[in-house]
Amino acid sequence: MPGTDAPQPMAWVPPAEVRERSRLLAAMREWGFGDDAGAVAELNRRAVEDPEWFWRAALTDLDVAFSVPFERVLDESEGRPFPKWFTGGQINVAELASLRHGQGALADRTAVVYEGDGGQRRSLTFAQLAAEVRWFAAHLARLGVNRGDRVVLFMPVVPEAAVAFLAVAMLGAVAVPTFSGYAPDALATRLQDAEAVLLVTADGTTRRGKVVGLKATADAAMAMAPTVRQVVVIRHLGTDVPMQDDRDLYYDELGTNPEPVQTATTGANDPLAIVYTSGTTGRPKGIVHSHGGFAAKTALDFAYGFDVHSGDVVSWITDLGWLVGPMLMTGPLQLGATIVMIEGLPTYPTANRMWEVIERNGVTVQGIAPTAARAMKAAGAAQAPAMPTLKTFVSTGEAWDEPTWWWLFDDVGARKRPIVNYSGGTEVGGGILVGYPFLPGPPAAFTGPLPGIDAAVFTDTGAPVTGEIGELVVRNTFPGMTHAFWLDRERYLDTYWNRWENVWVHGDLASVSQEGVWVIHGRSDDTIKLAGRRVGPAEIEAALLRDNRIAEVAVIGVPDQMRGQRAVAFAVLRESEADQRNLQETALENAGKSFAPTLYTVGTLPKTKNGKIMRRAIRARFLGAPVGDMSSLDPATPLEDIPVYAGDQN
Repeated sequence: MPGTDAPQPMAWVPPAEVRERSRLLAAMREWGFGDDAGAVAELNRRAVEDPEWFWRAALTDLDVAFSVPFERVLDESEGRPFPKWFTGGQINVAELASLRHGQGALADRTAVVYEGDGGQRRSLTFAQLAAEVRWFAAHLARLGVNRGDRVVLFMPVVPEAAVAFLAVAMLGAVAVPTFSGYAPDALATRLQDAEAVLLVTADGTTRRGKVVGLKATADAAMAMAPTVRQVVVIRHLGTDVPMQDDRDLYYDELGTNPEPVQTATTGANDPLAIVYTSGTTGRPKGIVHSHGGFAAKTALDFAYGFDVHSGDVVSWITDLGWLVGPMLMTGPLQLGATIVMIEGLPTYPTANRMWEVIERNGVTVQGIAPTAARAMKAAGAAQAPAMPTLKTFVSTGEAWDEPTWWWLFDDVGARKRPIVNYSGGTEVGGGILVGYPFLPGPPAAFTGPLPGIDAAVFTDTGAPVTGEIGELVVRNTFPGMTHAFWLDRERYLDTYWNRWENVWVHGDLASVSQEGVWVIHGRSDDTIKLAGRRVGPAEIEAALLRDNRIAEVAVIGVPDQMRGQRAVAFAVLRESEADQRNLQETALENAGKSFAPTLYTVGTLPKTKNGKIMRRAIRARFLGAPVGDMSSLDPATPLEDIPVYAGDQN
């Protein structure tokens, strides 16, 4: 396997029009910087050293408008893990993302588009979005939702999801977007932890054309959630669902003329949303995002990272429970861009569904996860159409394997569109690393941190290192990072801050070359130590995927008496009848003797509904250990396809 410090060829070389269009390069020129990779690094150094200058300049450039100006950019008087941003300022995400655009030049422009997997399509203009946000906020207030109350959203990515998220923000209440695939126990846990007062749900959703009854799940969860007083139900599928008197109300029957309410004067650090992520142990972690931090971070990432402008169309297959859902409803809408929210999968009802969505909606920026690309490639996605509006792919969620990256870049993108690699997480409100579209870039890698982030790779001793795999860390703070966990500051400190003083440990394995090329090698808690070297599973998986018979693969580390650990791989083949006689030998050749895993072929790999492979669950199943919280498992990818270890495989 190649060393991490080997020079990497540049696959993407940006043409002049990409550089001329770049919002970040335009801002850098205005601020007195150059426009090459060295200038980007210089900008970041100054942004880290002088956040007071940088964030004031960036927020002005991005039109992240405060209703009351802030006094200071950063206040770390409570310690680095608990910063306050834009102190003294008042700002409301609903105003930024919808209300201010309801009049004027953007009023008649499409703001939100929904596409269902059965061919449904609905949309709202900015004027319609603003009007509906005001209407629903007034009804929420009538139903007793007050500033600071938590409102859980358990619903598909229909236009009403954006309305609900922004209406809650308008009131100064706290939105709790949740994954639409949760079972009752998982939903109840989040209702209980947030002490929610109201739930917004739908009669159902669809996946691969099959009905998933959301209201039935909500009813079962409500039996365990005594703080919830009311349930608002969207008629999405039009199916009959039981409605409990004095508790359940249909969205379309709330009434046309509620008493209007004013937009709450929320402070920059007031909570906007709690986004739950599953922990390795214990109850889920409630990641708290604020109006000022989340608005600043999403505007910066979409504008400077992905080069989104007013008038662009940003499309993503996501779910409200994953951070991309709230990011879409905040970042692009602030910037005057249209968002396309897609229910279902990229390969249903056709293998070319994503390309069809792009063409139908004039998409300019398309989000895609490596898992989705692999699924489309394996499903036989035909030669992509011209897609003349498409400028950029944005990739997030997991590490790439190079064959799939090249398929998307060459066969689909015709080498004309950058794949903006983007990595961060729910806990930081967006990205840490990005592959800037205006810089030359190697395949499946990143060209630097996003502005204002002091990222580094640390060894086990806490020393920064280049050319080696280590822990991805952040040595400062930036807007968008969580304001601790909901009602659990100690767990927050234990998770991110207690390994090295004043250093955020993100939980990813990474490397950075002398030339400034970054690579993510997978989660550090998935690390395998082979032949004395720490290896991320993605590194071995990428090697195995060079075998064209393998459609997707997951690698785990398991105990080994002689070597401490060894690698085990579970591979899904493109064709069930593929000749498997030399699979293991090919794995040895591709991965190298020191890293080659024992290989099992399986029907499916267990994944979350947004396509992330559940390696920890695979490892637990294989070793016969408790699998823990499986609430996010896609039932179409059963864990039972993974074999249970039955003896020495050496």
